[in-house]
Amino acid sequence: MSVLMVEDTVDFSTLKETLQLTDGNLASHLRALEDAVYLRVEKQFVGRKPQTTYHATETGREAFKSHLGALEQLILNNRQSD
Repeated sequence: MSVLMVEDTVDFSTLKETLQLTDGNLASHLRALEDAVYLRVEKQFVGRKPQTTYHATETGREAFKSHLGALEQLILNNRQSD
């Protein structure tokens, strides 16, 4: 999701290379995010080659921001207790 928060559209190959994941591992993560309606998948042909691209949905963007907020709060709480 962090990649999709920065880029409007990302293809499978770019995600795989950026995240250094195997095809199967990345596909399972993407499927889970798609099932949660956090991303939208587009499949098309560019020339004769299939291309799959991913886009963060508004639901996904809000969930990611909420997740970051929770992490930030956790960090702040931990620093205050030191």
